[in-house]
Amino acid sequence: MRTIEIFDTTLRDGEQSPGVNLSSKEKLEIALQLERLGVNRIEAGFAAASPGDLQSVREIAKRVKNSTIVSLSRARLLDIDKAWEALRDAESACLHTFLATSPIHRKYKLNMTKEQVIENAVAAVKHGKKYFDMVEFSCEDGSRTEIPFLIEVVQAVVDAGARIINIPDTVGYTTPAEYANIFTQLLNNVRGIENVKLSCHCHDDLGMAVANTLAAIQAGVTQVEGTINGIGERAGNAALEEVALALDTRKDFYQATTNLKLEEIARTSKLVSRLTGMFVPGNKAVVGANAFAHQSGIHQDGVLKEVTTYEIIRPERVGFKSNRLVLGKLSGRHAFKDKLIELGYQLSQEELDDAFARFKDLCDRKKDVSDEDIVALVDAKLVDVPEAYTLENVQLSYGNNSIPTASVRVRTLNGEVLEEAACGNGSVDSIYKAIDRVTNEEVVLEDYKIVSVTHGKDALGEVYVRLSQGDYTVQGRGVSTDVLEASAKAYLRALNKLVARRGDAVEVVM
Repeated sequence: MRTIEIFDTTLRDGEQSPGVNLSSKEKLEIALQLERLGVNRIEAGFAAASPGDLQSVREIAKRVKNSTIVSLSRARLLDIDKAWEALRDAESACLHTFLATSPIHRKYKLNMTKEQVIENAVAAVKHGKKYFDMVEFSCEDGSRTEIPFLIEVVQAVVDAGARIINIPDTVGYTTPAEYANIFTQLLNNVRGIENVKLSCHCHDDLGMAVANTLAAIQAGVTQVEGTINGIGERAGNAALEEVALALDTRKDFYQATTNLKLEEIARTSKLVSRLTGMFVPGNKAVVGANAFAHQSGIHQDGVLKEVTTYEIIRPERVGFKSNRLVLGKLSGRHAFKDKLIELGYQLSQEELDDAFARFKDLCDRKKDVSDEDIVALVDAKLVDVPEAYTLENVQLSYGNNSIPTASVRVRTLNGEVLEEAACGNGSVDSIYKAIDRVTNEEVVLEDYKIVSVTHGKDALGEVYVRLSQGDYTVQGRGVSTDVLEASAKAYLRALNKLVARRGDAVEVVM
């Protein structure tokens, strides 16, 4: 039984999903959960992209102890230096450097000959080895690279000291048989290949990311790269939870396993979904709301008689379990702290005091408080940007025969209280126009989503907004039993991010 190592790129490739813009604290929260999940390597970001990215990678490198922390870098010496600056304090660090190898990329993107590609790749690996014991090299668009040239490149970087070789299917173009053949050819033709890890990285443009990943495992790779919930560029990456459950459920066939704590999958999926604002479709494999639901009468009858008739995965296996309503308005601070620890949170005393105060406020507004309510309550405050604007009050005037009017009062960072009112096409529109007036910001509302955290008339409403201003896009979340209040909080949170994060960044796709 082979053990397949897991390389998670949710914080790097996953954050490249359109509209996703995580704060440093949100990235850290996800990284700590990935550590609990048992991920071998966490690609924390691209340190050379911006000072903010470098700081996020550095903070994750300091806090995570049981997973190797990785920074992406182009095959440029300055990028590699920045990666070392971010990772030097990590318990275990890895450099992930890449260069495109396919004919189309060589001609149109790089304007390089084959010889120049090899020269730059070798130089990057050698420079990385000055800092890092573990260097991974990726042949970007490797699945569309001529196999003889791919063998040349891999041989050169292995000789230069690369310890992990990754062949990405960058645009989700290949098929399982073709992709498996690439690794078979490398294993048969590269000297010293037995001393390095072979890794796969698949995109889902044709819906075959997981199938291609599993084919690569059969062909001999020992590391798979992907993201939680399959998020990422365009159609996304291979969903790690699907790969892990395929190996676990079909050990008889794949003869391979992972070291993931599978019972942490549901919690990890929910966290990533909440913080990115990318909702998991109900029919999503493994973690979708309907993954373990049975509506057909024939299926229900079968499951009642013998669960394995229509269930090949038990929901408990991936961490789904019924809610236990154990906290309420009479619960004390100690019980609340224990519940947070059970849910995977380690808060500072100041954060705990703030969360407990908001929990008590929620208890006054909601009869039953579930685990999901508490998670949403805590996650809603996972921000590390200065709150340039804090919502003090929002008031609505609405009638089906009158024009909706909203007034908002906000407090600025220096303590000044500002108030404005506006009319709109609806309640939310009037709130957002009033906020635009009071903050003097001109933004475009790109997306607005609302979802119920739990069930019932008093359920928490969670609102996601995505705002754009010029070249910059940010997102914000708000949680409240009042969806209009949640809408105002989400909008202000996004504005605060916009104010704090204006600046240039380098875009990378792999």
